[in-house]
Amino acid sequence: MSVKTTMIRVFVVGAGVLAMSASGIEEASAQTRYQAAPWTFVGTADQCGGPAGSRIVTSSWLVGMGLPDSGAAHPAGNNPHQGLLLSKNGPTSNCSAAGAEIRGWTAGNTLGELGFDFRKGGHCGAGAPRFNVTDTSDNLYFFGCAGGTHSPAPQDSAQWERVRFTGADGSPAGFVFGTTPVKSIDIVFDEGTDAANNDTEGVGLAVLDNIRINGTTITMRRGNRIVR
Repeated sequence: MSVKTTMIRVFVVGAGVLAMSASGIEEASAQTRYQAAPWTFVGTADQCGGPAGSRIVTSSWLVGMGLPDSGAAHPAGNNPHQGLLLSKNGPTSNCSAAGAEIRGWTAGNTLGELGFDFRKGGHCGAGAPRFNVTDTSDNLYFFGCAGGTHSPAPQDSAQWERVRFTGADGSPAGFVFGTTPVKSIDIVFDEGTDAANNDTEGVGLAVLDNIRINGTTITMRRGNRIVR
């Protein structure tokens, strides 16, 4: 498990990784199958160098929370609409975080793109939600929601926004898309209700969907769909 890092504090995730059960939804076959497996972390004061963590974090794929899993326009009939809820119900300094581990990744492979769709009104900061990418030399790189290229999400352009990270967007120092060998990828949410940007009241939560890893899009709790 990689290190989860805030902009100023380090969270080490151990037994807090939560494996999610199968959704029971028929999924399209794909050559590469990734999963975004939710986890939560509650740490000690020593681990973060500040206040100890509290049980104020949530990470879960929820039916009805996201965009149609079929790729149809939102809303779409009896489609489950699973979305990944990430929430931190307290201050950023609290040593706790919510996130998801990208499973199915082969260590040493390279990245061509990262991304997700997020529901407007939720938190989208420079530090959260973000991708934590660890290379095979254990160097850690951040890709925060506020960065990358933003555009309307095609399934619901009024209420959802798409974020993409590629070599064209610029990269953290030392990381090169298509070249840097990657060991692991996580999504991390650790900015709390005191961190306001597009959410002026400091909502402390985000809803993600259509998580993009190279040519594969994760749309639900288990499995993925290839977007052609």
